[in-house]
Amino acid sequence: MNTSTIELPTWVEVVLIPLLNILLALVFAGLIILAIGENPIEAVGIMINGAFGYDEAIGYTLYYTTNFIFTGLAVAVAFHASLFNIGGEGQAYIGGLGVGLVFLLLDKYLPGFLLIPIGIAAAGLFGALWALIPAWLQAYRGSHIVITTIMFNFIAASLMVYLLVNVLIKPGSMSPETREFDQAAWLPFMHEMLAPFGIEITRTPLNLSFIIALICCVLVWIYIWKTRWGYALRTAGQSEAAAVYAGIKPKRIIIITMCLSGALAGFVAVNEIMGVHHRLLLNFPAGYGFTGIAVALMGRNHPLGILVASLLFGVLYQGGAELAFEVPKITREMVVAIQGLIILFSGALALMLRPVIVRLWLAVRPPPTSLASQ
Repeated sequence: MNTSTIELPTWVEVVLIPLLNILLALVFAGLIILAIGENPIEAVGIMINGAFGYDEAIGYTLYYTTNFIFTGLAVAVAFHASLFNIGGEGQAYIGGLGVGLVFLLLDKYLPGFLLIPIGIAAAGLFGALWALIPAWLQAYRGSHIVITTIMFNFIAASLMVYLLVNVLIKPGSMSPETREFDQAAWLPFMHEMLAPFGIEITRTPLNLSFIIALICCVLVWIYIWKTRWGYALRTAGQSEAAAVYAGIKPKRIIIITMCLSGALAGFVAVNEIMGVHHRLLLNFPAGYGFTGIAVALMGRNHPLGILVASLLFGVLYQGGAELAFEVPKITREMVVAIQGLIILFSGALALMLRPVIVRLWLAVRPPPTSLASQ
């Protein structure tokens, strides 16, 4: 039987299979920890406590999760149109440039209730414009989207170095960063938002952008599965010939989809620049764009799965730092290796367990006779 043609329930595809892949990755990670003479059960306990054991840890975990949601959604939107956007890092970088330019020009003149929406819009717009160029090259010149988006990551990095060293640098500063934005342009931190309700939590980088990320999850789900534009996007991704026959223009789909993807990646700047650093500086995307690829693959390109996968990577980032601090033998590099194992099993080996799951599912719920005979 060809198990690849058997459809499984969404909860099996989006939740169960990725969870089993993660558990398998953790088993191998546990063997590595055991090999260096440490207890893997205790290591997992330290990591979980470091991610959720106290309010400050939770704040940092959700702060990292926010960036992964944005970049994971960016990859997923493009993937549904059969476009592999590897340019999230560069699009996030240029999104930050948009925020920086807007605030450097306007933060002395506009109030916060205008500055914040304008900054969010600028992050999305600049990210979309940076994705538009590879999209146009793919649609009208046949350039492969993977190659062009990778190249544009390097172009974005070089452009930002030039601008921050020679143009936008704070006068008299030796550090390649802009001046601090006016406080009216800062996103409110979560501890500030909860204080009026009598909820006291420790100050962390967690800010309003986490709520924005959750809203983006809902909007992406509605767009892809509940609108005719999303139907056109998925149709073009499944079969270009069928899309043309149905009157859908694949070139337009490529342009629109990549712009949406770039805008979502650009929203990383909302969290990092507007919410935390309050200035434009080098290397603020910090690899979130590349990790977003693993998040999207692990989450099966579904917003719910991406939310869960983003939380997992938030746990790995925050809990892993705590683990490296508490257990000297487990270095930061080993934590990165554990992350790599999870990416390997959830990405490259994502479908390794699917045939087994399909056979178990069919044993519990046999298919109709016509399907079973295929």
